[in-house]
Amino acid sequence: MFSTLCHVSIAVPDLQAAIDILARRYGLVAGEIRENPQQQVRMTYIELANAKIELMAPTGPASPIAAFLARNPRGGIHHFSLGTDDVVATAAALHGDGVQVLGDPSTQRNVHGEPIAFLHPRDFLGALVEIEPAAGTKLHG
Repeated sequence: MFSTLCHVSIAVPDLQAAIDILARRYGLVAGEIRENPQQQVRMTYIELANAKIELMAPTGPASPIAAFLARNPRGGIHHFSLGTDDVVATAAALHGDGVQVLGDPSTQRNVHGEPIAFLHPRDFLGALVEIEPAAGTKLHG
């Protein structure tokens, strides 16, 4: 069902400040800053050999990330993402097995336009999990 760890996402109150800290302290280089209007976030990825670190900040008060930062003002790990060959089929199979799937992968998209969905934390040991296409897979949905 899942084949890769795609990224770990960290919500931050100030995207540029987070980029600067990670570059200065750890030598980590962030890519292009992009905006996902559907998810109401500005974000960037730090590419590592085996996965990515995603930094994201809200674009407005209605963003789910704004709500997360209201509870965690300094930021923190928001979710991690697992890759699958077919997001729509995986979400449907998990839903059929009683997992609460958040969002509809036939309409919900990441910043790259790929289908995504989230698994409710109560169904994955207390962690919010995003499911997205594994690198190199054909997109469905």
